[in-house]
Order: sequence, then C-alpha cells, then structure tokens
Amino acid sequence: MDLEAQAVNALQAASVLLLSPLIAGIAARAKAWTESRRGPSIFQPYRDLAKYLRKETLLPTGASRVFVVAPFVAFGAYFLISIVVPILTPYPLPFAPTVDFLGGGLLFGLAGVVTLLAAADSGSNYSILGASRTVSFAALAEPTLIVVFFAVALISGTNNPYVTNNVVSASLVAYLSPTHLLATAAFFLLLLAETGKLPVESAGLMEFGMLEDGRVFEHSGRLLGLFRWNGWLKQFLLYSVFVNVFALPWGMMAQPTLIGGVFNLGLLVAKLLLLVGVLVLVEATLAKVRLFKIRDFLALSFSFAILSVFLFAVLGGIS
Repeated sequence: MDLEAQAVNALQAASVLLLSPLIAGIAARAKAWTESRRGPSIFQPYRDLAKYLRKETLLPTGASRVFVVAPFVAFGAYFLISIVVPILTPYPLPFAPTVDFLGGGLLFGLAGVVTLLAAADSGSNYSILGASRTVSFAALAEPTLIVVFFAVALISGTNNPYVTNNVVSASLVAYLSPTHLLATAAFFLLLLAETGKLPVESAGLMEFGMLEDGRVFEHSGRLLGLFRWNGWLKQFLLYSVFVNVFALPWGMMAQPTLIGGVFNLGLLVAKLLLLVGVLVLVEATLAKVRLFKIRDFLALSFSFAILSVFLFAVLGGIS
C-alpha cells in the first residue's frame, strides 16, 4: 500500500473527526446572526465535547450493555464511512473498495438503529418518545437515501462514489440530466430533515420538539459526548457527500499526493461554508411547521428520488 495514499487517507479521517464540530459551531453561529443574536463561539462544540468527556457517566437503572456500546458502534460506523467516501480526493483511497454507495447507506442506517436501541434500553419515556418519532420519520428518510444513491449510480453505471464523482464532474450533460438534478433536490431536502435544519425541533428541552435530544435524554458524561460527536460526524459526512458527488463535484486535485490532499481540504471547507450559508438561509426563511408535517416533507423528498429513477428509465439514460 502506497505510503502517501495512506497519509492522505489519514488526513481525510482526521479532517472528518476534527472539523465536524467546527462546522457545527459555524452553523450555530450563523443561525444566531440571522436571529439578531451574537450566538456562541464557533469553537463551542469543542468545549462542550471536552466538558462531556471529563464528566462522570451515569447509567439508568436496568440499562444493559446496549446502552453503553451503542455510541461506540455508531462512532465506528461513521469513522468507516469517513475513510471510504470521496471527501478529500476524486480518486479511490486504500480502503475505498470496502464500501460502495449502498454500503454507505447501510452504515448510516446501522448508526441510527443502535442509537434507537440505546434509547429504548434506557427505559425513559422521553427517550422512547424521541426514538418512536425518529422511527416514523426514518421510514421515509432511509429509503430516500438509498434511492438517491441508486439514482446517481445509474448515471455512472456503478455504485462506486468515486466513479460517480468523476463522471458528473467531467460531463455537463450528466450533471444537468433530470435524473441527477432530481436526485440532488431529493438529497438536499433529506439533508434539511436529517441534520435538524427543518424549523420544527425546539432549541431547548421541550419534549414536544425533541427528536435528536430525546433519543439521548438519559445519556450523560462520556457517552453523551460521544453521541454529540456522532451527530456532528453524520452532518459533516452528509454535507461532504452532497457537495462532492451531487452539487459541487468540481475542483479537486486528482494528484495522489499529500499536497493535493491539503489543497482539496481547503476546497472542501469552502464548499461546506457555502452549503452551511444556504442551509442557514433556508432554515431562517422557512416558517415553523408542525411535527407531523415532517413526514410530508420527507415524502416529497422520496418522490423526487423515485422520479429521478423513473425519468432515467423513461428517457433511456441521461441524454
């Protein structure tokens, strides 16, 4: 295995692990600006993570090993995704053959399932309430993610995300095809729901608005810190796949060198900042909707994904 390729792979994994809290902090600060508030520091997620890791971990009465193991399994799933998808390079890294589009979608699903199991294992009414709501929404969100990945795989003829990135970035016809545009729209709508950007969830601990917070209501200390980190990792990975495969697949250096990886890292940060700005603007301009309306929103996303595949079959390709 080439040493420089391993170094780029390590740089990619480290970038995901270390920059995911920063992107979350920037998004929170930008959202505060839209509300005429000063907002927290962009480094506040790092401080919160350090605080959680220093605190004692308390377990609910009757909790099993699932309650303890779940955040580590989810973290492992997100870490595996971080070393196999096109985040810093348009060429496959050493571990890229491990997972394709479908495998990535299943790993996202695995992380979500173990989080739900931990919530159910806690025995807390609030945690189970948050888990049940998440399951009702995931019934549309997870299939949408799979169908979106399947749609872009049709364009390139493979479910390898690196090949898809190269095909879409090199062909304007592929990028502007109805299949790709509808899949991109479906993924964007899914992003809003999966990363909590829909103006539904309460910023506090009101039980009527809790989704993500509800599932980890009974966790504390290091386990809670790991769950928070998992949420930032998921957001960073979804953002990266969206900008590098769907919305902005251009610009990455194809040279398999560490210098090229550093350049692509700077380019990725610029793309993510642009995406964060768009998402904050959308979040600030959308009126708050009732909780049950999230399913209507996800149904629209799923419809776009299905339509993208349907149009590929009807048109006989991307032309």
